[in-house]
Amino acid sequence: MNRLLLRAYHALPYPIRCAAAGWYGRYLNRWRYDARTERLIEEALEREQWTASQWGRWREEKLGLMLHIAATRVPYYRDYWSKRRRRGDRSSPEILENWPILDKEQLRLNPQRFLAEGSDPRRMFAEHTSGTTGTPLTLWRSRETVRNWYALHEARCRHWYGVTRQDRWAILGGRPVVPATQRNPPFWVWNSALNQLYLSAFHVSPQRAQDYLEAMQKYKVQHVLGYSASIAMLAGEALRSGRQQRLKVVVTNAEPLTSAQRAVIQHGFQCPVRETYGLAEMVTAASECECGQLHEWPEAGWMEAGEDGELIATGLLTTDMPLIRYRTGDRRQPSSATALCGCARLLPLFGTVEGRKDDVVYLRDGREIGRMDPVFKTNLPIREAQIIQETLDQLRVRYVPAEGFNAQSAQQIIGCIQDYLGPVQVVLEQMAAIPREQTGKFRAVICRIPREQRPELIETQVGAQ
Repeated sequence: MNRLLLRAYHALPYPIRCAAAGWYGRYLNRWRYDARTERLIEEALEREQWTASQWGRWREEKLGLMLHIAATRVPYYRDYWSKRRRRGDRSSPEILENWPILDKEQLRLNPQRFLAEGSDPRRMFAEHTSGTTGTPLTLWRSRETVRNWYALHEARCRHWYGVTRQDRWAILGGRPVVPATQRNPPFWVWNSALNQLYLSAFHVSPQRAQDYLEAMQKYKVQHVLGYSASIAMLAGEALRSGRQQRLKVVVTNAEPLTSAQRAVIQHGFQCPVRETYGLAEMVTAASECECGQLHEWPEAGWMEAGEDGELIATGLLTTDMPLIRYRTGDRRQPSSATALCGCARLLPLFGTVEGRKDDVVYLRDGREIGRMDPVFKTNLPIREAQIIQETLDQLRVRYVPAEGFNAQSAQQIIGCIQDYLGPVQVVLEQMAAIPREQTGKFRAVICRIPREQRPELIETQVGAQ
């Protein structure tokens, strides 16, 4: 969201903010759902009983179509294959292994060159994401792609977990629904069109947890989706204060779920906890069944294992912006299980993901900010960025500038971070490249504050409850 527009929204009285959220919710509903949605959900559920050979035929056909469209109708890929032909290379674009690995930087530099001919971005849904590397990306999807994706979400998440989009629910996410400097509730906005209570992940702290829990009760929330660290903090405070709530399910996304977090959430909200995995690029996804196994969504993408288990994926869902052999930035350990999952679904087992291993940012008021990537979802002219916390009051931002970066861009980085976190000191450090860990993994957030100097956080001994 444009910073000026965001500030104007933050200046609105709470009831009008909720009305604006409801308007946006109606807009999202029109993109995500229509009269065909229920049929698409039923078809997705039926495919869960497909055999490996059925999936193989279906996916090979989809992959062949995607490769053909990319090679003939997508400017970036068409130019790539033309150059190979001019060099005398007669390799077939019909074979996936003949395609190059696609890095995020190539997609970031000119995303419109990945749009298939005939795709008009003005008539498409634009998604801005920073991905796992703090690298801003712009992605476009047609209405058909968006509706197919959300039908899969309804089938593989809500249907599995016994809830519907008509139920009241809460999301703990990274949208700046209230100003970072706000010190009193509400730290949320009610979106009536989506039956959604959007809770700010940037204001969750031990001191404010009771406000969040009371809001969830007031709005009669039945299930929660969001960042595992933030949800675990709320659940821990519910246990600590003896004010547990009973939800139908908690669904975590966007960051890894630890066993300790799962236990706290289960006890604090007296419900099952289900983990999900997905990417804004829509090239792969998975959700956890009632037996605790992550199952792949085969419709989403074709996965390959790169070096050291790196997850390379080719999207199968969107023909309007095909991504072929896309380097996700995550690593995956495939499942070694050979027996049928106890849930009786025939969907492939996904295994485990070594996704974001970022630290959280600790603030003096007790807040833990587990995701900082929304800072970079604006159209900043940077290739990638990394946040390093050195004290409770100071963040160092390492960044690699892109074309067009200037003094105003630098001030925009500082302003965006302070809009999210409040009046912290931000030190900028321009770099030619940001170092990776020994494993090659990029960490978008690094906390260097010694553990003994961090604010006292909620520690709940689940076994003692």
